[in-house]
Amino acid sequence: MKNMSEIMRGVPAPEALLQRLRGLSRGLLNLHKALLETERAAYEQVHGRVSGGELLQLVINHEQFTWLRSISELIVRIDEMLDADEPLAADEAESLLAQARTLLTPSETGSGFERRYFVALQREPAAVLAHREVRLTLSASV
Repeated sequence: MKNMSEIMRGVPAPEALLQRLRGLSRGLLNLHKALLETERAAYEQVHGRVSGGELLQLVINHEQFTWLRSISELIVRIDEMLDADEPLAADEAESLLAQARTLLTPSETGSGFERRYFVALQREPAAVLAHREVRLTLSASV
C-alpha cells in the first residue's frame, strides 16, 4: 500500500499551495532584510559605515554574514521552482515548506544558524515580526 507522499509524488500542487509558497517567499525576503539590517548594524559598530555596494560584498564574502545564506538559498530554491516551466509537484511544494519550518527554528543552545537566528530575534523587533509572519504562512492550512 502506498503512503501519502508516494501518492502525492508528481501530482501538480494546487493553486492554494502555490500561493502559500509565493507568500512564504515574500515573507522570507522580509525576514532576510530584517536580519541583514541587524547584521549590518553589528558590523558597522565595529568597522564603521558601509555603502550598499560594500554591504553586497560583505554578504558574499565576509564570514559574519555567511549564516544568512541559508535563507537566501531557500528563497532562490522556492522562486526557481515556482518559475520553472514544469508545474511544481505537491510533494516538492510540501518539502519546501518543511525545509522552511526546520530552518526557522531558533535555538539558544543550537549551533550555527539556529543560534545566530535566536540571537538576532532577541535583538531585532523587525526580525521578530517578520519571523511571526513567516510562521503564520507555514502554519496556514491549504
